[in-house]
Amino acid sequence: MATVHTGELRLHVQRMGPRDGRTPVATVVLVHGLLTDSLASYYFTVAPAFAATGLDVVMYDLRGHGRSERPPSGYTLDHNIDDLEAMLERLGVHGPVHLVGNSYGGTIAFGFAARHPGRTASLTLIESEPATAQWAAKLRGILDRVVRELAHNETDAIAWITANRGHNTARLARGAARLARETTLGRDIPSSRVLTEHQIRAVRCPVLGVYGGDSDLVGTKPMKEALLPDFRSVVVPGHEHSVLVEAAGTVGGHILSLIHSAAGTAPAGAVPAAAVAR
Repeated sequence: MATVHTGELRLHVQRMGPRDGRTPVATVVLVHGLLTDSLASYYFTVAPAFAATGLDVVMYDLRGHGRSERPPSGYTLDHNIDDLEAMLERLGVHGPVHLVGNSYGGTIAFGFAARHPGRTASLTLIESEPATAQWAAKLRGILDRVVRELAHNETDAIAWITANRGHNTARLARGAARLARETTLGRDIPSSRVLTEHQIRAVRCPVLGVYGGDSDLVGTKPMKEALLPDFRSVVVPGHEHSVLVEAAGTVGGHILSLIHSAAGTAPAGAVPAAAVAR
């Protein structure tokens, strides 16, 4: 475990590289989602396979999540993009990186790519979308419900989750309730500055969208196809928002194909046979 101080707060960071000590062919940064998520969703799924193919893998807990510091305020999208920038600076990662973001982590990754198109080699959005006015309205509804049902009625909500989703999900929900109750996250994220169409179009690196076939985010594909010059997508049938964890082999194979293609390298290890679909 490593702790990186951004100048404002401490972030919990984990890093994996090729086991044989060879020089990595590229750096991939994995950004997780909101509330119940942490870097563990990558650590126990795709990260080891990525490192085995010759990649330098960086993953971290977002502010307020996992083992990172939890300030009482400062949770806008720009705060999270600033954290990503500062973390890479402290780690000495200055060249273009391959960004992978799950859910809200994809929105952070896209925001970084819009700020720094020259520092983004490729971008994967797993069940995610750029920050638009529609995104902000949707997040406001989701977070209002979290605050109302979890933070202000935690006992009944946790009892229902335990009975219907199990003890591990209930444990994660308790952490989400504390984060929603003790910080301004629920207000900050929906009030974040969103991207203009021009800023979205400025992301010209290869972009991969990965969706569960039963997810409503499949409906965001046309916007990305219209605005992004190098966008391709994969839909994994039979899955919803948790496609990263539920279909890690398939999702990881598509991401590795994109990264190694963009880097112009052949993966050192075996890559699942799924081909990236345009």
